Amino acid sequence: MKTEVTLTSDLEAGKGKRPTASGRLSAASVTGVIIKYLVITIISVAFILPFLWLLSSSLKSSAQEFVLPPQWWPKPFKWANFPDVFSYIPFARFYLNTVTITAGTVVGSILSSVVVAYGFSRMQWKGRELFFNLMLSSLMIPFIVVLIPQYLLFHSFGWINTYYPLIVPAFAGNAFFIFMLRQFFRRIPEEISDAARIDGAGELRILTHIIVPLARPAIATVGVFAFMGAWNDFLGPLVYLNSENKYTLALGLNMFVSLYSQKWPYLMAAVVMTVVPVIVLFFLFQKSFLRGITLTGVSR
Repeated sequence: MKTEVTLTSDLEAGKGKRPTASGRLSAASVTGVIIKYLVITIISVAFILPFLWLLSSSLKSSAQEFVLPPQWWPKPFKWANFPDVFSYIPFARFYLNTVTITAGTVVGSILSSVVVAYGFSRMQWKGRELFFNLMLSSLMIPFIVVLIPQYLLFHSFGWINTYYPLIVPAFAGNAFFIFMLRQFFRRIPEEISDAARIDGAGELRILTHIIVPLARPAIATVGVFAFMGAWNDFLGPLVYLNSENKYTLALGLNMFVSLYSQKWPYLMAAVVMTVVPVIVLFFLFQKSFLRGITLTGVSR
């Protein structure tokens, strides 16, 4: 009986000590989480402050723009800055031009990259790895190096001052997009394709009915990247477009700065209307975008 009492006492004493150790561990974990979230919050605020200042400036009058101390909250809100932008430059026309170029670029990038990535990842042919490595090596060539040869080529086609130099190259594939999609396609089990071939499906049917539906996150990621690249492109339209009625938003904002350098609230309003589609697109495809980025970095 004494032995049982001793063992019971020891167990009870041990149980009494466990909450203390667990409590210390829990407190340390909570402290670590608080510090982590505090650092993330500080970094997030540092990144979002310029955008908040942009929004604030777009709703101010010219007299409120350069006051000290800085005035974050406009008094009153000048919502008229946004429609007034259209009276200074043909902003609607620039918007339509940019949408046209961006839509063509996104469609071309997705179609070409999906087809080429499928050939590099799911089909066996002689020299596949060699040509894939050659394609990847093109990523090391700066755009400025091939700019003059491309300009001369497009000039010989009569494409200068048209949208063709900005859209057609997207249908030739993008090495980075092809690499991303290839990595994702290689994660899809080969047995699925083999079963489809046994049922009589060809490569095109396998691509459109099996691979593409399974690769939607990666394809959405390619679409987001292509959209952002075409929407924010400045050098391409600057080189190939001469007529003002064909300008994109990037060229339009540059023209606004040149003509109305003192009208900062209107410029900020124009910038807000330019970046809003990119922000909306990111939030709409955020889950697919993050999943595509995560999964394309792993290959078998």
